[in-house]
Order: sequence, then C-alpha cells, then structure tokens
Amino acid sequence: MLGVEQVTTHSEAVHSEIPHAGNDTSSFLVSDRGLLASLLDGMEAAFFALDTTGTVTHWNQRATRLLGWTAEQAVGRAGLGGWLVREADAAEVRRQLLEVARAAPERQGGGAGRRTREFPFLHADGARTLMRATVTPVRDEEGRPQGVYCAFGEALAQLDLERHLALSDALLGDAPFGALLADPDLRTVAVNGRAAHALGVSPVDMLGEPLAEFVGAGLDELESALEHTLAGQPPREPVELWLTLREGENEGGGPLGEGPPERRRCLVSGFVPLGSPVVGDPVPLGVAWIFQDATHAKRAGQGAARQRFRDSQLSRASRAAAECPDPMDAAVLHLHYALPGFAEHALLDTAGEAGGLVRIAESPGSLAGRSTARGLAVRYRAGHPALQAVDCGVPVRATGGVSRSSWARDHRWPVDAEHALCVPLRSRGRVLGALTFLRGGGRRAFDRLDAGYGEEVALRVAAALDLARVLGTR
Repeated sequence: MLGVEQVTTHSEAVHSEIPHAGNDTSSFLVSDRGLLASLLDGMEAAFFALDTTGTVTHWNQRATRLLGWTAEQAVGRAGLGGWLVREADAAEVRRQLLEVARAAPERQGGGAGRRTREFPFLHADGARTLMRATVTPVRDEEGRPQGVYCAFGEALAQLDLERHLALSDALLGDAPFGALLADPDLRTVAVNGRAAHALGVSPVDMLGEPLAEFVGAGLDELESALEHTLAGQPPREPVELWLTLREGENEGGGPLGEGPPERRRCLVSGFVPLGSPVVGDPVPLGVAWIFQDATHAKRAGQGAARQRFRDSQLSRASRAAAECPDPMDAAVLHLHYALPGFAEHALLDTAGEAGGLVRIAESPGSLAGRSTARGLAVRYRAGHPALQAVDCGVPVRATGGVSRSSWARDHRWPVDAEHALCVPLRSRGRVLGALTFLRGGGRRAFDRLDAGYGEEVALRVAAALDLARVLGTR
C-alpha cells in the first residue's frame, strides 16, 4: 500500500556520476525505496505509517530515539496494541487514526484531511508518554484510501513550540510595545507596527535595511547594545536610548536633544539574542530589540524637574535680594540666579530719556572678555528684538543659527549667541526697559515655557528697578 510510488519522486532511477582515481567514472542507482528511507530517517519529527488494515509500514529513526522501538520491531506489526499503546486503548487509537483515511476527500478542504490528535504512547521500557500527532491520509491516484502517516512528538514539547510561535506572532503583531528583529549584520528582518511608528517609517520600508538608514544621533549606543547581545552579553536591565530620527522620516529637525519633541525619541529598550533551536551548535540568528516609547513620560518628568529647579531659583533669589540694602544690587542678583540651566548671558537695559535703551547691568560680568558699557546708550538698530519687546510690552524670541555668523554681531550681542529672549520690564503699568537672555551653540531655542520663566524674573527685576528710582539711588 504505502509503496515507493507514494513518494513525490519520479519512479525512474536517479543517476549520479562519482569521479574515481584515474579519471574513471561509474554510475550508481538510487532507488525510490532507498531515497524514501533516507528522507524518513532524516526527518526531525518522529514518523510512522499504517495501511488500511492497521499494519505498520514505515518507522523512522527519530521514532526509535523517542520511544525506543526499532524499525525491525515496528514495521509489519498488525495493530498498535500491546506495544505502542495499551491493549485497552488500541481500538480507540486505531479508530482515530484510520478515520482520517476514510474521510471523504471533498470534506477535507485545503488541509489535505490533516488532523491533530493526542495519543498515550508506550516506550519500549514500558513508560507511558502523551504524544501530539499530526495524522494525514494517503490516497492513490484515483482518490482511494491507502492508509495514513503520523508525525508525532511529545505533547509538552509541541505545546512549548506552539507557544513560542504564538509569542512570536504576538510580538510582531499588535503588541503594546515595539519589536524589531535584526540579523547578525544589523539589518532589519522583521518589525511590528508600533516599532515602525515610533521610528517614523512603514514596516515594509525597514525590511532588509540597516538601522543607520533611519536613526541619526544615538545610533552608536544602539549598535553597541546590539553587538554586545550578539556576543552573548546583552544588557541585564532595560536601558534608555535617546534616538534622533533621520531627516525626512519625521517632521522637524535639529541636533541631538535640541530638535522638536517628535524628532527625538526616548525608547526604554531590552535586547534578546536569538539562536537556532534545531541545530546542535548555537547559531546566532540575530537580536530581538524590544522597546517602549517613553518620550512623553520622560519629557513630562524633565519638564516637572526643570520647573521645580526654576521655582527654587526664584525663591532663593528673592530671599537673597531681600538682604540687599541697594535695590539695584537686588536687580543684578536676580540676573545671576536666573542664568543656571536657562541661558549663558543676561543683559539689563533700561529706557533712556531719548527713547533708546541704556545698558545698566550684565551677567556674567564682562561678556566675552570685552569691556562693559554700563550707563551708556546701546545703539540698537530699528526693529531690534529688545526694542520690539519695549514697544509691544510682550516677550520676543529670536534665533539666528550657526548659518548666520554675523547675526549676533548685528544685534550687538556676544558672538557666540544663537538664541535670544527679550522680555519687557513692567512695573506700576509702565515699561522700564528690557531684559535679554542669550543662549549659545548646542542649546535649543527659547520656547513658551522659557518665555514664562523669563517674565517671572523680569517682574522681580522691574520691581527692584522701580524701587531704586523711587528711593533715588543709582
């Protein structure tokens, strides 16, 4: 029944020439039966076959290693009772196996009538083990049943394998965190939707591409973690990676840490090495990079910490200013306390009698090593941000950038200034002047939260200046 005709090979012999010494050649014949035996013995799954009478026709070496019964002991046995299964179970096991062969072909669908069953098989030493088997019918060319073949393995091992496959599908499916698989060359081989969204690309665009195509700043840290994982030394704890996306993959721009929030991502990452479970020696298949986008939470935490620090500085400055007998000294003291973590320079200009601005203080001291022109009018050109702040009574933000090397000089600011915030000094319904904060290269531009903090400082400075005028001091 299950003759060699059932193997998907031609019935004709397969010829192959093997070279011999002296340039002589001879051909040998590989029979279908020998090829079938080699294929069955090379299978990773245990395998046996039955004809329609329940007689064992095939038994491979994997089944021998799993249960202890040899092919000589198994092939030719009529039925499975008393050796492969208990006599009490033999009739039910035989029925479940052969009913697959007798099922109508039109009812089998695309699965070729394949069924999955669990059977309690006996080892040669008498031990009983639950096996998970896939039973497939064998039919002749006219569709008549010829028997079944059964591929089986330990039920627990099969369930573990299925759980692993289900876990892989879940990770690469709609998981609540990003998952990306990279091969040993650090090229993307699989990625789920959440990971692709966090990196600003589609999953299809990432396949086969190196991570350097999508990640700018922070790539060195990411590749280092991947390489250590491939070497068998993955990080023991989740690590925070701040990555900046490549230009064109998301909106915005700017250097690391200074771009808009959507450009720089904080990914809490874990790395898992992948090895082949089907070979004796561990073969590295790549790395699973699993991460969660914590950008919003991190930025919220950073914003809260920054606000606490600024509130603390305002409180410390107010207490220190209360001890100053001269209100002008108190005004300058507020500048010193405002700069840490906020700006590199601060300029204090008051409104002069001719309508211009007069420089009365700078922090820190003499800017860029030049002499301080305190008490002298500052020749700001028309439309200068400080003049706009005084005229409009609202904060004005300005950015020059590294591409405009003469921008700071044109505004009569230190040459290393790239971002400016000019805040009006208001007290008792009047504008007394302007307070200017300057940031240099490598710092982000001033935002609305910075402008709010600048106004808080300016209110305290303006109150000190107004008190100085009332008291008639400097």
